[in-house]
Amino acid sequence: MRVVRSPIAHGKLLEIRIKEAEALDGVYAVWTARDISGLGPIDFREGKIEKLDAYRQPVLARDFVRYVGEPVAVVFAEDAYRAEDAADLVGLNIEELNPVVDAFSPPGDFGSGLSTAAATVEQGFGDVDTAFASAYKVVELDLKVGRHSAVPLETRGAIGRYDEARDVLELHGAAKVPHKNRESLAHALGRSPTSLHLYEYHVGGGFGVRGEIYPEDILVLLGAQRFGRPVKWIEDRREHLMSANQSREQRHHIRAAVDSEGRLLAIDTEFWHDQGAYPRTHAMRVAETTCGVLLGPYKVKAYRARGHYRLTNKTPAATYRAPGRYESNFVRERLLDTIAHSIGISRIEIRRRNLIKAEEMPYFRDLNLHEHRTIYDTGDYEGLLDRSLTAFGWDGLQVELSRRRAAGEIVGAGFAVFVEQSGVGPSDGARVNVDASGIVEVITGGTSVGQGFETSIAQVCAEALGCDYRSIRVVHGRTDRIEFGIGAHATRATVMTANAVAAAARNVRVKALEMAGILLQAEPGQLDILDGRIVSKNARSGPSIDLGSIAQALKPSSKVRGNLSPGLCSDGWFDTDDQVYPYGNQFAVVSVDRETGAVKVEKYLIAYDVGRAVNPKLVRGQLVGGFAQGLGGALYEEFIYNESGEPLSVSFADYLLPTCSEVPQVEVLLTEDHPTPRNPLGIKGAGEGGIAPVGAVIASAIEDALQLTGTITQIPLSPQKVKRLMEDNNVSLQCRKK
Repeated sequence: MRVVRSPIAHGKLLEIRIKEAEALDGVYAVWTARDISGLGPIDFREGKIEKLDAYRQPVLARDFVRYVGEPVAVVFAEDAYRAEDAADLVGLNIEELNPVVDAFSPPGDFGSGLSTAAATVEQGFGDVDTAFASAYKVVELDLKVGRHSAVPLETRGAIGRYDEARDVLELHGAAKVPHKNRESLAHALGRSPTSLHLYEYHVGGGFGVRGEIYPEDILVLLGAQRFGRPVKWIEDRREHLMSANQSREQRHHIRAAVDSEGRLLAIDTEFWHDQGAYPRTHAMRVAETTCGVLLGPYKVKAYRARGHYRLTNKTPAATYRAPGRYESNFVRERLLDTIAHSIGISRIEIRRRNLIKAEEMPYFRDLNLHEHRTIYDTGDYEGLLDRSLTAFGWDGLQVELSRRRAAGEIVGAGFAVFVEQSGVGPSDGARVNVDASGIVEVITGGTSVGQGFETSIAQVCAEALGCDYRSIRVVHGRTDRIEFGIGAHATRATVMTANAVAAAARNVRVKALEMAGILLQAEPGQLDILDGRIVSKNARSGPSIDLGSIAQALKPSSKVRGNLSPGLCSDGWFDTDDQVYPYGNQFAVVSVDRETGAVKVEKYLIAYDVGRAVNPKLVRGQLVGGFAQGLGGALYEEFIYNESGEPLSVSFADYLLPTCSEVPQVEVLLTEDHPTPRNPLGIKGAGEGGIAPVGAVIASAIEDALQLTGTITQIPLSPQKVKRLMEDNNVSLQCRKK
């Protein structure tokens, strides 16, 4: 399958000419919207949202096109080359309309009497206006986060297959949330969820972009069903940079009211969220999250956030690793740095005076996050900050930086303090089964998106059951093997799925000990499981039996299983009403080339408390990998559009990624000082902590290097932007004089 995409950002679709493409040898069909008239627009993951319903994206454009890259037609051919040739023969007649390319500009016309000002989101507490009226000082900033997104090694792809004998449709390649996607796809296609199976395969990262429902996922399934043959679609890199979910773009007008010692009295932010042409399956999740997390680890007496959820004629936006948190951390930490300068105290001290204290935990905040109340569970934010300052050598570093500046170098250090959120429920389940050979199979609805999921889950199961994790096979991402599952998103897989697996493994352990008690003529309470063998606690060199033999004794035909149900297997569930809150801080030293404005990160530290690390090496890998992505968003990566809505970043010549040369060695201070009481394993999340504050850290360090407080108000900070800033403030000239 090959997709024909709109070359126009906004226009009325007058004609699609397909006859020449249909006539090409090897072409099965060319579809436009009229060929799939029974399909409605793409659903939201969480169900119907009345105020956004009319804005949903059609599978193929019907009367209007609203971004460059929007699917207009699809070609099905014998091979990829003929499909490509046929797609080039499809003619489009589009009457161009004025595009909206800036969410901050006045709203435009979406059509059908709808405005591009699709919705607003609001949260807050306390008396903001009174706090500002009585403030010692008010600090205001206008801040921007540029549009960027995930660029996985593999582009998106999907294979649809129809098994007519069983009347089962299969989608291969789905990731992230296969069970949720199955429900949405089944609804779109008018099928029973049990007649649609999704199979997730290994990918080198999901990051929010991979695994959402796109038009192509629906089209390969419909094509497979109609043709009775498998249909494959793989996007090229240009398509990915043009059509896959983008993210981040926000503009904040933020102000803070503080007392004479710099303590926060109130924070008030109004922001504009550039959603692109349509709401995607996440709906308003990013804008809502921004409101809910912006305050981070600080105490504030009053707070008001108002977000304008605006549609523009750009590629639709959605979640990208640490959605809403990357943006809000940049905004909040820029504000704290500016307050420190305004009051005349250090950046460290302003944070000490405002951080939530360890003795105040659990800390309630009257904000909503993913329909959950916000109650920080455990932590010592100031304690970790102190450890980080020591590990980074902050005091000695200031002396060294002063010496280098005196010698004419443009160098500086920055940092950020942040709180993450993870473990969103409400429930997840798993099944653990031991076969007669002693192999343990864990079946879970979680998914592997490059985070080492199988290893962590096997370790949790092994610890709870009492066996070697290498004897465990983890089955994931298959909706035909387990009815429910949360997938892998919002840093929840280890928290939710691991606790469900532990519960199932403990149930299997109880059953194994009960069966072993019968066979060994011992009380189950006197037995233990070590390395997959059941032994006596008091005489471990005595009689023993392995788990495979227990599974054999529990077969339906076994004459020794007594009243025990057949099979050495059990389900396990974990339910929660609350999230958990890992936290950390990050530090950087940067140097700026005075001739080019290029920024080099010389030193970097990630400090993070995850409550309990199932596999510290995997956690470190997640943190460092996340940092690399955050560095891209801070210095290099940006989707740029011209005034007509044409994307200018559709190749790696224009959309820049950090390479190994730009990513420094990263020190990781991983702590497990404050496990959460909200799940039996004490786990918090680690998947997004590496990326969440990076934009804020790099901005703080560059501003320190330039010695221009309050001037770094946007990211990414490309060399051109930094050079312009230096020239406007004579920074380069001053360095030459020195």
